[in-house]
Amino acid sequence: MQQTSYHYPLTTHAVEAALRAGVILRKGFGTKFAISSKESDHDLVTDYDKAAEEAILDYLGNHFPTHSFLAEESGLSIHSGSDIQWIIDPLDGTLNFAHQIPMFCVSIAAMVKNEILIGVIYDPLLDELFIAEKGFGAFLNGKRLVVSHRDSIKKAVLATGFPYSSEAMREASIGQFMKFVEYTSPLRILGSAALTMAYVAAGRFDVYWGSNLQSWDLAAAVLLIVEAGGRVTHFDGSPQNIFERSNILATNTFLHDQALSILK
Repeated sequence: MQQTSYHYPLTTHAVEAALRAGVILRKGFGTKFAISSKESDHDLVTDYDKAAEEAILDYLGNHFPTHSFLAEESGLSIHSGSDIQWIIDPLDGTLNFAHQIPMFCVSIAAMVKNEILIGVIYDPLLDELFIAEKGFGAFLNGKRLVVSHRDSIKKAVLATGFPYSSEAMREASIGQFMKFVEYTSPLRILGSAALTMAYVAAGRFDVYWGSNLQSWDLAAAVLLIVEAGGRVTHFDGSPQNIFERSNILATNTFLHDQALSILK
């Protein structure tokens, strides 16, 4: 059941924009469409990435013409007349979408003076709508989210992803993967960083780590995890900065120090 009232007016519009993009992705999934590569052979963009982003920007732009926007496909559009910036990933999990793997999402966040105020992640195939508002919690289809309470890495379910663009980063990620395998066998790779982190907020996963991620992958998901009681840092334990294209460790808090020690 979708929430009908929110603490911030921006949330209503973020939800509507995500749902509109979700309709486009749902209709396009499994059909034929153009696919092209960006930084590597597996870093893809499709007609539906562009169509979903256009729908989001058109909707939000019409309602907030003085706001700034950072979107994966069209880049940064700055307006000096407002402190609000929207951060948009119209289709996180493009490789999955292109190969008809039903695991992808829309991610939209709004920042006010460099502070993430709201985050929305929408899985259009499962019709799962994740919403976080700073100071007011995180929700999935209207039900409050709380991270898991597992406190042993040996009993945890972990998730990660491998970067496409850097051989050195891929090798490092494989090394980290093997290190975690020594402690626990349930390891998952979904192919969508934003959706995977939403699953941490929902208590489905206990730990997520990833490298070479962009702000549009992280913004909404970071707020979801924090508002659900989790913890998010870089691999060295420093506070997460979504504008640093680097690494992220997201946990249920109870496992954070154990995960940090393994990564180090």
